[in-house]
Amino acid sequence: MGLAENQLSFDLVESWLRKNPDAMGLKKDGESVFRELALFQDYHGLPAFKNELVEYMAKIRGNKVTFDPNNLVLAAGATSANETLIFCLFDPGQAILLPTPYYPGFNRDLKWRTGVEIVPVHCWSSNGFRIKMSALEDAYQSAQTLNLKVKGVLITNPSNPLGTTMTREELNHLITFAIAKNIHIISDEVFAGTVFDSPGFISIIEAAMDRRLENENPDLWNRIHIVYSLSKDLGLPGFRVGMIYSNNETVVSAATRMSSFGLVSSQTQYLLSNMLANKKFTSKYMKENQKRLKRKREMLVSGLRTSGMECLKSNAGLFCWLWKTILYEVGLNMTAGESCHCSEPGWFRVCFASMSQATLQIAMRRLRDFSERSSCSGRIGNKISSQQQNMSSLRRKLLSNWVHKLSSSECDEQHR
Repeated sequence: MGLAENQLSFDLVESWLRKNPDAMGLKKDGESVFRELALFQDYHGLPAFKNELVEYMAKIRGNKVTFDPNNLVLAAGATSANETLIFCLFDPGQAILLPTPYYPGFNRDLKWRTGVEIVPVHCWSSNGFRIKMSALEDAYQSAQTLNLKVKGVLITNPSNPLGTTMTREELNHLITFAIAKNIHIISDEVFAGTVFDSPGFISIIEAAMDRRLENENPDLWNRIHIVYSLSKDLGLPGFRVGMIYSNNETVVSAATRMSSFGLVSSQTQYLLSNMLANKKFTSKYMKENQKRLKRKREMLVSGLRTSGMECLKSNAGLFCWLWKTILYEVGLNMTAGESCHCSEPGWFRVCFASMSQATLQIAMRRLRDFSERSSCSGRIGNKISSQQQNMSSLRRKLLSNWVHKLSSSECDEQHR
């Protein structure tokens, strides 16, 4: 329950592979293309793959926007794409604003090797953790107080860990703020294809087009960048396929050069270009995968409510944001809100797309049993009983170590 993997629709991908053995066998019209793929290829990526990628990206966004393959840079996953983009846009010691709660791996992706500082934009449950203009301004002023130059703001949309999509109003606030401060906007949209309920997903590029930025504010148009991957939407994190999309020629040129250190194999590109070219398959996959995500989340929410627990209302992603419940003794692997730099205590991220129905039922039974035990001993919700307060020093130490481990960099990779 702590791993954000999408394993719900593997059967659809495996079915396609069985029906298309040439793609898996590196063949074209029955003839082997192994030699061609095994030798050096264009570091910029196979043209066929990039063409299919931009079509797929547009399809996920309801074809409300189009993407130019010449503005696309391939990378070995979103981790590599995010770091590459930071290297291109920031100098060491400069700051990036990041709304809370946020994916714990960003500490690694954005700052470990770049020397960039993360300044949190504090968001609160009182309004569903929505980004407010005042919160952006407070974060900016906080950076100024620390003598940090803010160079940009990064959002995850749909959100990891919240599982929510940003509203048009939020995106407009963000654009207005970026114009006023003359900074970059990076939108991590790796969960764009997982939206299973209303409201729908609005990409930052769509919001920018609605504001006619390309013509009316070309400077900001060139400071908007998207990070995407196939790890979540297609459930292929092991394939390591990420990408940067930018209208800024200088950024594309620099990122392309840096991508030499994190290439996507030509064999992977060949297989996926064939898969994405099958429009009937991609349409079926997207529709069915979203149905399965919605159904699995409903099962999780129902089980939580039966146990007397609630989570944030969400409409996307592979997880829900669990409300104010201590779960250290239930034996379930979750991501503590502290790891996501949440501004409020008591929250956990619960991933539901990486487990079978049987596993989910076991997890719900454990939660229900825990809730019943808590009620019997006077421990309801987030109220901690005197029995817990008087627990032994050894148990306190074990709990402290457990929370620290969840929050540490060692857990960053598994919690993506």
